[in-house]
Amino acid sequence: MKYRTFPNTGLSVSEVGFGTWTVSTGWWGDKTDADAVAMMRRALDEHGINFFDAADAYGNGRAERQIAEAFRGRRGEVVIGTKIGYDIYDEAALAARRGQQELPMRTDPAFMRMAVDRCLERLETDYIDVLQIHNAKMEHVRDPELWGTLRELKREGKIRAWGAAFGPAIGWLYESVELVEREPDVNTIQMIWNVLEQHPGSAMIEAARRHAPNCCFNVRVTHASGMLEGKYTVDTVFPENDHRRHRPRSWLVNGVEKVKALDFLTTRMTLGQAALKWLLAQPLVVTTLPNVYDDAQVAEFAAASDASDLSAEVMSKVHELDATNFGVEEESMKYKGAMTCDQGQNVDLQDARNPISRPAAMPANRGA
Repeated sequence: MKYRTFPNTGLSVSEVGFGTWTVSTGWWGDKTDADAVAMMRRALDEHGINFFDAADAYGNGRAERQIAEAFRGRRGEVVIGTKIGYDIYDEAALAARRGQQELPMRTDPAFMRMAVDRCLERLETDYIDVLQIHNAKMEHVRDPELWGTLRELKREGKIRAWGAAFGPAIGWLYESVELVEREPDVNTIQMIWNVLEQHPGSAMIEAARRHAPNCCFNVRVTHASGMLEGKYTVDTVFPENDHRRHRPRSWLVNGVEKVKALDFLTTRMTLGQAALKWLLAQPLVVTTLPNVYDDAQVAEFAAASDASDLSAEVMSKVHELDATNFGVEEESMKYKGAMTCDQGQNVDLQDARNPISRPAAMPANRGA
């Protein structure tokens, strides 16, 4: 396992991290707490994965309790990220919630401080390595008091790095752009980015490069909700409680067709590993957070870190395929948040697949 460092911090994290969404929410199949704890311990002990990403909303604290159980007495060996922002303490809202519906959000200083203290209690620690605002919206980006509170928490030693996670669905381009413009000392952004869904992630990285020199990225949905694991077919059926079951069939059919165009990536590694190497070719990516639901996946994805880098030729070919939507004709992607801008120095970032106005291709590492 190779490691990268959050700029201006002492946080050294594995290139492949462990996102706890899949083992704590039940939206990717049911896992017992014992299963989750055992997987996390093996991820650290057998594969060198030391970054564990959670949120207070994952299972309403369940993910954080799992991490505490997994690494009790070993706090110094792991880097823990979590998120706040949803009011998981509003019992009426919890009772009225249906499926994956978003809960009400609160980011006033008093609530944020209470939420952080509760996270610390569940994690059984006195500091959080990486704290992010969970699925920040434009109103949060434009609230200086929110970011000031995070800076205060860092000065007080309760957190070591801070930033925002954008979601829940793909999009949120100009939310990210405004954040790095308004708060150029932001430490990190979590976003959805992968070979099949390159926009707006590539544009977000370009915005950070322009405005926030010490901002790095931790990337989720690295395999396009499992599509880039290379195991789906048009006949794949997802379990009843799996969130992918509720996607339109076109997502499955078109995704399988796109993946066929990526066969060239599998000559020296699995498609799942190549998907991570593509992300790690970007120097501003500090860690990747593949969705993992069994030990075999943890082993496969962890091994990607030490695999050969993708060559410049391969990176260029992927870029060309993206420009033609991997040879598949389909309706335009539906994005969330502010995806267009009428004027300003960053107006060029909004076009998903126009080679003239889109950000330049990310630099490729040398390699096989």
